[in-house]
Amino acid sequence: MSDNELGAFLRARREALTPAEAGLPTGPRRRTPGLRRAELAMLAGVSVEYLARLEQGRDRNPSPQVLGALSDALRLPLDARVHLRRLVKSGGQQHMCSMVPTPAREVRPPVRALLDRLGPTPAAVVNMLGEIVAHTEGYALLAGPLGLLEGDPPSLLRYLFTDPRARAVYPDWDRVADQQVAALYFGLTGSDPRVAELARELTVTAGSAFSDRLAAAGLLRARSGVERLVHPEVGELRLAYEVLELAETDGQNMLVHLPADEGTSLALDRLVGRRPGTLRAVGG
Repeated sequence: MSDNELGAFLRARREALTPAEAGLPTGPRRRTPGLRRAELAMLAGVSVEYLARLEQGRDRNPSPQVLGALSDALRLPLDARVHLRRLVKSGGQQHMCSMVPTPAREVRPPVRALLDRLGPTPAAVVNMLGEIVAHTEGYALLAGPLGLLEGDPPSLLRYLFTDPRARAVYPDWDRVADQQVAALYFGLTGSDPRVAELARELTVTAGSAFSDRLAAAGLLRARSGVERLVHPEVGELRLAYEVLELAETDGQNMLVHLPADEGTSLALDRLVGRRPGTLRAVGG
């Protein structure tokens, strides 16, 4: 992971934003589809020289006003703005609170009780390294036959990038891989030495499929969406997912899957041995 994460993120977002999206004319003979540095500087009301210092890591402490102006100019959604603020904090060797969250491998009793209440619903608690540290019975029935719960502890990242079954399980593997690396990058931003060790490990074991994504600092994790998954017992499933952030000091998220259509709802009912309609499709 780069030691200039703030600059890498700003540059990646600048290069990903087209002039049309920013409200500018495209113009002839552009070498890249993204914004030029001068164009972003103009939109944000800062000098080209100052923007260059930010992107090159020579200035790592922009004011909140500058961050707001850059966020507006880059059309950043809320998640990206929060991430940008965290990058500034981590660049100053500080965190948003007095305690840096760690990727814990235990869950608090109330979280465990919540998982027990969810019963047949596929849900898991995942720490900031992508490790599955607790899950419901429904998640075990869904993920166990896929091999997702192998390992000590089970790791979504290691499964996705090093297990030969993963690409068959996830028809949209590239998009899922983007999301998992974004979760790692967003959650830690280099503040915990364990992320550096995991990054070194996966750079060797998975190669460019992992390292190229980690270097693409503009990736952002979606906290909700629909994911396709091919299960050996019930076939292809369309699962709506929600990523629920637990207390910041936990360093954990809860991942909840719900059926996205009636066919998936019936398939999950068969999988968990429940009567039809137990797990209703989202919006159903």
